Amino acid sequence: MTQRTLGGTNRKQKRTSGFRARMRSHTGTNVINARRKKGRHRLAV
Repeated sequence: MTQRTLGGTNRKQKRTSGFRARMRSHTGTNVINARRKKGRHRLAV
């Protein structure tokens, strides 16, 4: 069975684009707030 060309780990995904990672920086907080304003069901990964 062939594999996908791009692969990653869940830990890496959480650490880079998880909720806690977003809230750590000012710009990340802006991202979360923008997604809240838009009414996103999922704010972060």
